[in-house]
Amino acid sequence: MSVAKVTEIIAESPSSFDDAVKQGIDRASKTLKNVQSAWVNEQKVVVENGSIAVYRVALKVTFVLDD
Repeated sequence: MSVAKVTEIIAESPSSFDDAVKQGIDRASKTLKNVQSAWVNEQKVVVENGSIAVYRVALKVTFVLDD
């Protein structure tokens, strides 16, 4: 039987929401073992001078705990 845990992280990218998700998963995987999935909980943009400067996502990352 496996036990999983969910942690929330926020990641950002200057290019896209997809890249922000990728950056978040890449970073979470450096610290967390057995990352299984992620749910995009929220998407936001930072606007500067009328243009999108940063794409930001809030992720819920699920990972399985070691026995």
